[in-house]
Amino acid sequence: MNQCTEFAVFRVEKENVSKVIGLSKAIHSEMNEENTVIISSNVLLKTDNPEEICWHLEWVSVEAAKTTTEKWPTFASTAEFQSLVTKNLYYGHFLVR
Repeated sequence: MNQCTEFAVFRVEKENVSKVIGLSKAIHSEMNEENTVIISSNVLLKTDNPEEICWHLEWVSVEAAKTTTEKWPTFASTAEFQSLVTKNLYYGHFLVR
């Protein structure tokens, strides 16, 4: 199994950043409820634009990332998170070579 890294970047209204960071952490916990699929997670704030946040996730495998992200709509915090995100800017999975 190859671990993989995910980067996801979101635009959020400045007044909602703290709430979205909290929801992000909740979603990461929800993803790990059944099995530990995320071995490391960080929610980052862009240095020159406080309205952009980034998820940096380390997944146990490409397959775990794929099957877990397919369940995205079912996580308890997803709907509120998406309601506060004004734009999904980037999303991708990467492997170390």
